[in-house]
This record gives sequence, structure tokens and C-alpha cells, in this order.
Amino acid sequence: MSYKEYRQMIDQLLAEDKTTGSDHSEDMIHYTTMNVHRMARLDKRVALTDEIQNRLEQLSSNLIWLVLTEAWCGDAAQNIPVIAKIADASESIELKLILRDEHPDIMDQYLTNGGRAIPKLICLDTETLEEKGTWGPRPEAAQKKVRNWIDNTELSKEEWAAKLHKWYAKDRGKELQAEFVDLLKEWT
Repeated sequence: MSYKEYRQMIDQLLAEDKTTGSDHSEDMIHYTTMNVHRMARLDKRVALTDEIQNRLEQLSSNLIWLVLTEAWCGDAAQNIPVIAKIADASESIELKLILRDEHPDIMDQYLTNGGRAIPKLICLDTETLEEKGTWGPRPEAAQKKVRNWIDNTELSKEEWAAKLHKWYAKDRGKELQAEFVDLLKEWT
């Protein structure tokens, strides 16, 4: 599905007091509701950097970006709007979103440290469907912070998640865009 279809699906599910996946608990509905606000904010505020725009102009092949996601995932809400904005800025990139829990066969080929971490982007050549590379579940700078918080602090998951979302708010997609400048060089 497209990013627009993904957003519409989430709105429809929330109207029915549901989210994606099988867990429709109050907590998961709450996370999904927060994520709708995050995505709306990013849709309005994220501006593409000159570096990513220049790189997009230099693309020499057509790509499919297949992204595994779920509506309740905070990292997905913080990254997919930026990924969508990058893809929308290039006629050479087609963005397709699929739900992780509906595609375990695909997800299990792209585990992060043995876990089903999302979002996970798989870059494919449009003509051959050859895999060019992957990205996810979060920018490397954020991933390092999370590893440090988990390994070296007494922070609970809720505490480090709050710190992570503050990092995302301050960063406004800049680290992600910088990573994609380099990744697009590798993938094309």
C-alpha cells in the first residue's frame, strides 16, 4: 500500500478502536493514536535537505522501497513520513508499505539482532527485483543511543523510549536523510 493508503487505514482502524496486528489493547490503541499525531507533525514539518535532493536527482535506476511496518510502532511513525517524503521527491522510487505481522515470512528474513524490529526497508531494483540493500529500524545515531540506554543504564523501556522520541523531535529527520544520501549511492 502507499503511504497515503497506510495513513487512511490507520485512521479507519482507530475509528473502530483497533490498530494493526492482533493486539487491540488500550495501550496499543494509545500508541497508535500518538503515532498518528507524530506522522501528521512530520508530514507538515520535515523539509528535505539539499544533500538528499541532489542525490535523488542523480539516481540512475528505478527502485522499489518495500517497508515492513505496524501502526503502533513509534520508530515507524518517526521514520516512515520522512522516507515517504524522500520517495515522493523522486520519480525513480516507488514506496510500498506492508504490515509486519501479516508477512512473517518476509520479516523473518530481515531480523535485527534476532528480533522483528521495524520499520525495515528493503530496497529492490524495479526491473529485476534484485535486493540492493536494507535499512532499519532506526537511524544509526538513534540505534547507538538505544543500545547504550539498554546496556549501560537503569532506564526502563518507557524511559528510554521517551528519550528516543525527544531525540527524533530534535533531529527532524536529518540523520535519516543523511544516511539515505549514502545508501542511495550504494544502491544505485
